[in-house]
Amino acid sequence: MEQVVIIGTGCAGLTAAIYTARANLSPLVLTGAMPGGLLTTTSTVENFPGFPEGIDGFQLMQNLQKQAERFGARVQFGHLDSVDFSGHPLKLVVDGETIISKTVIVATGSKPRALGLPSEEALEKHGVTYCATCDGALPQFRNQPLVVVGGGDSALEEATYLTRFASEVHLIHRRDSFRASVIMQERALKNPKIKPVWNSVVTEVLGVAEKKVSGVRLKNIETGMTSTLSCAGVFVAIGHVPNTAVFNGQLETDAGGYIQLREGTRTNVRGVFAAGDVADSVYRQAITAAGTGCAAAIEAERFLGEETENY
Repeated sequence: MEQVVIIGTGCAGLTAAIYTARANLSPLVLTGAMPGGLLTTTSTVENFPGFPEGIDGFQLMQNLQKQAERFGARVQFGHLDSVDFSGHPLKLVVDGETIISKTVIVATGSKPRALGLPSEEALEKHGVTYCATCDGALPQFRNQPLVVVGGGDSALEEATYLTRFASEVHLIHRRDSFRASVIMQERALKNPKIKPVWNSVVTEVLGVAEKKVSGVRLKNIETGMTSTLSCAGVFVAIGHVPNTAVFNGQLETDAGGYIQLREGTRTNVRGVFAAGDVADSVYRQAITAAGTGCAAAIEAERFLGEETENY
């Protein structure tokens, strides 16, 4: 039986792993479908304390994993099929095998939110993508006009990154001002390659028949007028959806699907804690994820100390 199983290897999961490993709990850490989490898709992380020049997102996560493993954390590549939190010990099915544990820390993070268009789905991996740092340098996008959809930090970071390769980047936003931080707005608006398209939404991605993005159809939400914009790629950056589907019916979530916490990082199930973006609809930062990962680890350790006689 495991003392602690941590689901997820983003900032929250790996920080929890560091703390529980240092407490001699030998945590089992499950990677899920995206080892390292979404931060591995970020080229340069500039707002994580301790790195004045910034650090590559993938490298940061590698460092965290090595630090956790140094103290005895065990990282296992695997997909979580289902969980049974109806009693104790807690049960998880990973790639068809059952794992039982005294405590579980859920740090499954979130995934990119889609526009919800049939044409978007049809052209995914054929010019529609959700990660500029993953795909922006592909030959099909070089020296071509590109579209980024969104108005937050992620969208402006994606647009700025894409200017390294694109001939121009059209930044489509449904409002008349961005929601991003001031520094990100300043960078984007000063970049001559970035061209904002205000008060507009994408209603269709063009090129389905050819299986290759050729443009987008836009609608101005103020005037109702439609137009088309030629481009070779569409990068969607309109937020994220928490990865909580596997916990449906067992962990309480809010209307947006984020795990609801009580008394710190505790969930509605005894012995189950949650940390990071899976339970945070407000901040969603690497450092806040790491902080809640630390908190979840400490609370799991205290829980184990209090509940020892029950096992």
